[in-house]
Amino acid sequence: MKISSYEVAILKVPEDDPLANMPEEAGRFRPVVMLRLRTDNGIEGIAVTFYGGKMTGSLKVAVEELSELTVGEDPLRIEKIVAKLRSGTGDSCGPGGIFTLALSAIDIALWDIKGKALEQPLWKLLGGHRDRVPTYASGSLRRGLTDDQAQRAAQILVQKGFREMKTQMALPGNPTPADEVRRVTVVREAIGPDIKLMCDINQRWRPEQAIDIGSRVEEVGLFWLEDVTTADDYQGLARVTAALNTPIAGGEYLYGIAPFRQMIEARSIDIVMVDIVRAGGVTQWMKIAGMAEAFNLPIVSHVMPEILVHLVAACPNGLTVEYMPWMLALYEETPVIDNGDLILPTTPGLGLKFDEKAIAAFRA
Repeated sequence: MKISSYEVAILKVPEDDPLANMPEEAGRFRPVVMLRLRTDNGIEGIAVTFYGGKMTGSLKVAVEELSELTVGEDPLRIEKIVAKLRSGTGDSCGPGGIFTLALSAIDIALWDIKGKALEQPLWKLLGGHRDRVPTYASGSLRRGLTDDQAQRAAQILVQKGFREMKTQMALPGNPTPADEVRRVTVVREAIGPDIKLMCDINQRWRPEQAIDIGSRVEEVGLFWLEDVTTADDYQGLARVTAALNTPIAGGEYLYGIAPFRQMIEARSIDIVMVDIVRAGGVTQWMKIAGMAEAFNLPIVSHVMPEILVHLVAACPNGLTVEYMPWMLALYEETPVIDNGDLILPTTPGLGLKFDEKAIAAFRA
């Protein structure tokens, strides 16, 4: 079996909120790059990548150029292909940026091919630790909402059966610590004491702010505080982690595997969060998961639950899957939620199939 061809396209995916119908701004779109990687025996591996923003056209070209290097290769020899792609850029185009975003799409598609060729779902190929995994609602309780909107959205999520959900602080404007505390308290009051509540800061606080406000909200009972300050300020993150009882999560902004060693060795975080696109695909994500396990740390996913449910479920230290529905409209079916858990698919590979009508409608 050899890779024989590929197809790459830019899609504009609506940034709606299908979970609570409470988007910050109606009519926005997210540009993504779609990949189909085909073999000479008719197997097709699929993937998407993004974070290109205004450079999405450049990301598309990068995916095309790297995909061309895979033609003629055995898709089951994934590490060999990854090494060839790195070599093809002169070993000087990584670990961050467009190269890694493009590499990730190819790596994901290769694992999809491997699962289909071996007639096994990805989560079983990667370890198969469990066949269902907790998930949390994300993307509905955003900082741009009013308190009333956030409260209504939180109640809708509870009614839909979510036992875990994420909100945000670092509110717009120039909020006081009291404003920040008020928002997260409003959400907690709306959902009750038993729902696990996470809170994302998106790198918007200085370490001293994180310690100050984080200490004020500890009685709210957050499951974690996420990305409280600049992602590569490992020493600053370590100060926050040491000062607060609330667990600190981070890592989604890091590219490749090496920065995770620095973050983990500095004891910067309590919970390792890995973005599959920035990490370099399935192959690198699983290496980071093993690194986290060696330090007795849990690992969690960032966006793309339809793919990352496989990886979190495969790992003994997998904690929960972020149910961020950015890309779900691209597929005919995605993993179902039962009593707050995502159920792992039994179909081979990713268990996903592009919805051709949606792909046609979203083409840029």
